[in-house]
Amino acid sequence: MSDSPNLALVRRLYDSGMAPDVVAEVIDPEIVWDITPGFPYGGVYKTWASAGGDFFGRLAPRFTSFGAVAEEFYDAGEHVFVRGHYHAVSKSGQESDARFIHLWTARDGKLTHLVQAADSHVVQQAANN
Repeated sequence: MSDSPNLALVRRLYDSGMAPDVVAEVIDPEIVWDITPGFPYGGVYKTWASAGGDFFGRLAPRFTSFGAVAEEFYDAGEHVFVRGHYHAVSKSGQESDARFIHLWTARDGKLTHLVQAADSHVVQQAANN
């Protein structure tokens, strides 16, 4: 069974590791990026420019590496749920994994909204090491 167009869009993003060319193709520039409170720099970012600069631009320097590993995809029409974990390596070399659920909204071939829920405590601890 093949993926629906929306699930294929989301899977492509994760499979690329957020490669800039793929991000430019699949994410709507006006995306709403909603990160759970308690997560480092949690909040609602309106536009990819804000999510990229104000969220990732502040989060990434706190780690040697940080990435989302998708484990399961669930198709719900214009919504796609992803269950997975973040794998992080702190500046001190400590590795950690924190579970997440991502809810994506797709419209007209672009991702327009992300709602994230994650084990914020684990990520906060890793960011402070």
